[in-house]
Amino acid sequence: MIWLILSIVTSSLLYVIFKYFSIFRVNTLHAIIVNYLIASITGFIAYQGTVQTSEIVSSPWIWYSIILGALFICVFNVVALTSQINGVSVAAVASKMSLVIPVTFGIWLYEESLDWLKIIGIILALISVYLVTIKSKQELPLVKSYFILPVLLFIGSGTIDTVIKYAEKLHVPSGDEALFSAICFSMAFGIGLLVLIYEAIQGRFLQWKSVIAGVVLGIPNYFSIYFIIKSLKTDMESSVVFPINHVGTVLFAALLGVLIFKERLLPQNYWGILLAVMAIVCIAFAKASFP
Repeated sequence: MIWLILSIVTSSLLYVIFKYFSIFRVNTLHAIIVNYLIASITGFIAYQGTVQTSEIVSSPWIWYSIILGALFICVFNVVALTSQINGVSVAAVASKMSLVIPVTFGIWLYEESLDWLKIIGIILALISVYLVTIKSKQELPLVKSYFILPVLLFIGSGTIDTVIKYAEKLHVPSGDEALFSAICFSMAFGIGLLVLIYEAIQGRFLQWKSVIAGVVLGIPNYFSIYFIIKSLKTDMESSVVFPINHVGTVLFAALLGVLIFKERLLPQNYWGILLAVMAIVCIAFAKASFP
């Protein structure tokens, strides 16, 4: 459980850091690319074994790290576009409701347990994510011509969680979690570097402000992935880990928003928090198999 709690804390910190990006007018795209480099370096430092290129290339998880690296940066761009066009809450809801994808795969592919208590918990989790992320009565308008963006974000976020679980379960041996995470971020940085080169050609150069922001973001970003992989390595089922992780992140991020940025909560938000707590309790105590 400690790994899951740490994953929730580090994931929530990312939202706080992104909030400061807007306050200090940081170039988010540039900072994200730098963040991937820092996250990769953090992983290599955290890895206790000897890093050998030949072993990494021949490892059973190398292709999954390449796929995840590409997904990391692609889904981030979809997050940015969705936030700008459809609204921040739409992006948050689409991203967090994607928990149904890894949960479904966990139950179907790995024959994880399913009972009515877990079903109720998952439904409550989805409703709570929606309610907690509402910031005003008209916070969730959808631009019909860009409806594809929330759909892509939903699929992309769910795919990332599903691939992480699949790689962890079948290809990443215990002890390699740090190295696997580091390589995932290295792949993302490699793609991002091409973007930086293109940006420079267009006259949009990397600034020190973006570098500093990327460093601040990179360390918790790395550990958010590392801790979720460690959580999946425990006896907890992925159909338990992902709902609690997603709902817990939304809850803790909302709490940090109130404490740090003095954000005001609407009545819907309080109902969402209550449902989120109920969801976590239901999922955590759901053990029996579906009859």
